[in-house]
Amino acid sequence: MAHKILCIEDDRFIGEMYQRSLVKAGYDIEVVPNGPEGLKKAQTGIYDYVLLDLMLPEKTGVEILQELRGKEGNKLPNSKILVLTNFDQDEDSRTAMERLADGYLIKADLTPRMLVEIIGQMSPATS
Repeated sequence: MAHKILCIEDDRFIGEMYQRSLVKAGYDIEVVPNGPEGLKKAQTGIYDYVLLDLMLPEKTGVEILQELRGKEGNKLPNSKILVLTNFDQDEDSRTAMERLADGYLIKADLTPRMLVEIIGQMSPATS
């Protein structure tokens, strides 16, 4: 069975690029374009991985990460969360996010092939 991925990404081009590469690599991927819809899908669906952009309309990736893995504990124990951003974070903000997420990647440094390789090297939490 293919691993399921939720990609919360508002840039349609980037979302489609990730989707094409990951489907080609054998993953089942769903792309949602905004924070509220992404949070709802993450909370109600079953995903092995969540690719989370930080700069999203209506609800930021930081807010989503806090809701899923913040003070109330890990609401997605069976999912790996990878933060994907081009937004330059200060060291304290980045460190805080890295504590909550399973990975933190800069989109400008990341090719679709690299993303497929990184996900392939991670073991889904459900395994």
